[in-house]
Amino acid sequence: MVAPQLDTTYDPKQFEQQIYCSTQSLFYPDDTKGPAYTILMPPPNVTGRLHVGHALTYTIQDILIRYYRQSGCNTLWQPGVDHAGIATQLVVTKELEAEGIDIKSLTRDELIDKIWEWKEKSGSTIVEQQKTLGCSVPWSLSRFTMDDRFSSAVTKVFVTLYKEGLIFRDKRLVNWDTKLKTAISDLEIQNREEVGTLWHIRYKIANSDEYVAVATTRPETMFGDVAVAVHPDDSRHQHLIGLHVAIPYTDRTIPIIADNYVDIEKGTGCLKVTPAHDYNDFAIGRRHGLDAISVIDKDGHMACKNVPDFLKGVYLKKARKILIEKLTGDGLLAGDEKITHTIPYGDRSGTVIEPLLTDQWFIDAKTLAQEAIEVVERGDIKFYPEKWVNTYLEWMRNIEPWCVSRQIVWGHQIPAWYSPDGKIFVEEDEETAAVRAEEYGISRTHLIRETDVLDTWFSSALWPFVTLGWPEETPALRMYYSTSVLVTGFDIIFFWVARMVMMSLHFMKEIPFRDVYVHALIRDSEGQKMSKSKGNVINPQDLMEEYGADALRFTLAFMSVPGRDIKLGKDNVKISRNFITKIWNAARFLQFKGVQFCADERVEVSGKINNWLVAKLQKFRETVSRDVRDYRFDYATRNIQSFLRDTFCDFYVETMKLHEDEDTKAIAGKVFAEFLRIAHPFIPFVTDYLAQALGIGDSLILRGPESDILRTTSSSDDEAEVDQFVELLHNARSAKQSGEGDGDEYRTLREKLHNWPGELGRVATGIV
Repeated sequence: MVAPQLDTTYDPKQFEQQIYCSTQSLFYPDDTKGPAYTILMPPPNVTGRLHVGHALTYTIQDILIRYYRQSGCNTLWQPGVDHAGIATQLVVTKELEAEGIDIKSLTRDELIDKIWEWKEKSGSTIVEQQKTLGCSVPWSLSRFTMDDRFSSAVTKVFVTLYKEGLIFRDKRLVNWDTKLKTAISDLEIQNREEVGTLWHIRYKIANSDEYVAVATTRPETMFGDVAVAVHPDDSRHQHLIGLHVAIPYTDRTIPIIADNYVDIEKGTGCLKVTPAHDYNDFAIGRRHGLDAISVIDKDGHMACKNVPDFLKGVYLKKARKILIEKLTGDGLLAGDEKITHTIPYGDRSGTVIEPLLTDQWFIDAKTLAQEAIEVVERGDIKFYPEKWVNTYLEWMRNIEPWCVSRQIVWGHQIPAWYSPDGKIFVEEDEETAAVRAEEYGISRTHLIRETDVLDTWFSSALWPFVTLGWPEETPALRMYYSTSVLVTGFDIIFFWVARMVMMSLHFMKEIPFRDVYVHALIRDSEGQKMSKSKGNVINPQDLMEEYGADALRFTLAFMSVPGRDIKLGKDNVKISRNFITKIWNAARFLQFKGVQFCADERVEVSGKINNWLVAKLQKFRETVSRDVRDYRFDYATRNIQSFLRDTFCDFYVETMKLHEDEDTKAIAGKVFAEFLRIAHPFIPFVTDYLAQALGIGDSLILRGPESDILRTTSSSDDEAEVDQFVELLHNARSAKQSGEGDGDEYRTLREKLHNWPGELGRVATGIV
């Protein structure tokens, strides 16, 4: 059957989604095939929309999974979606408020039902966008972190860790969002550099008329001070160590202590120590056995018996202004200075985050981190680029207890029950907790369930093994764990990568993945970080709509230079679209010449040029394979571009225009078909479409490059001769294009080419 003539214009809109829909059944693992190759999809938030960071992550993963699928591996790209506790509850809350529904009027169960309704209606947007990008994912295997089986596994992990003494409840400092009224993780904080004020406040030395000036950027927390710290080597203040000072407007006095943390050069050299509202102060307090006094409530108001009446119940920002005015009026402000410092803001609430002392659930991460450090030090888990090993190890060696509780309703409710006297029962279900309580003579009717839910990162830390069926010993778990590679951004090496390593080692006794490929940050074309406020956010959906998904994918892979941020602009994607257009036009030319693509028989290659092309194809295949296995996607795309443009189109196709013998056409067809197979993981839509349109096959998804379809009789000397000829030809063309077509250099080069002996000389006379 004669294939229909290709359109004159490359238009990805005409076929990309059609190709995707027709090939989805081929995305599934096949355990009758070769070795397993598994990739975990970093589960996007259920509230998510595809951004360029997502597009880069998914493109790289899809290149790998398509390559290894073609190579004969039993591939699984495990998909799924994260419930995104805080983000999802906030989205639904805003929608309900827009409908005039106050969530305070809803019970816990009613609000959860509303969130589930929203999830079923609006929670699949990013999945549809992943399909547009070409992600070859077995979608029916997708997991959701709040589905029943996943939730049961999360509960089992929590209970196990608690009974092993690795989860505990404690009153410690956490990042507190006063607007959302919950603890949040460091990843949910935006640290902004701002110009602020360092105030110097006079604290009167007890039983003396002298004062000591204390420097602070947060004067309103002074009522929670428990000490003033000076450096032990600071000669200005050594004589004060052991004395006491009075906190203004209170009847409390606090000691002056010595601690090496104090910076002699900063401020006055005297540091107020407020353990309940500062992480560094909390550490100082622990070292010196000091109490921690909270003076800010969970709503962000001044609230404590130690707070003077004129500030009680006042919101923090206003309280600071009132206090500074009073200190100034009473002569207790020794001075101030402008400084640039970092202020933490909640990325969703936009409010300043307060370090707050609250009762929370914590994981003993330091204990879990020990083996997670060792496997990376031994090289059992490798990072690409290797520099990220140091980042990982630095974080892990200085790890603090991990706060895993959140004060919201959407998430995995912590399986803990409290008795009236404060005894805690942690079990997998309420019935078991009640039986345990009765052993202590406590009626089940008196038990109260913990209302906090688990941090979203807790459940996502279990992703490598729970998605495969744990705690059951499923065939999938046996087949696909450990996974092959994790592809992720550097910003979650600690929040996700490290925690998966810790949890997997603890529960599976085996590493979760062998390789971690850390991709770069995408910036705008000027190198600026993208942000809505700057108006420079690039929407990948818009780029795919204008240039096609293949062009975006090829661009992202092309620009993925290890260790270097990607400066992405429309022009980059346009260049990739132009390259794909060149592939399209090459296919049209071959079709016009009557080249046949479907024959599977092996072909004996004759002639220097044909042998040279086949040798180049073999090296091209081997090089791209090595590039993919080494995670050098930038090299691979450059080799794809170079082979098609320089080797095939600019030289071989030009020779075809001079003569149309059947051997040349047969070789051209087989080489082009092989090129499409090799390029397919990077640009799956256009390669699959051309393969089908030209009669090469139904799909390239399962058809890897064939290594022995062309038998070459070429020698290395012959190949070197053609290489030399092609280089000379390139130089002649460059001289002509630079406007020196009548110059001495061009005439000399042309003469050399025309006088080349044999087949190459005859070709030269037709080209230059």
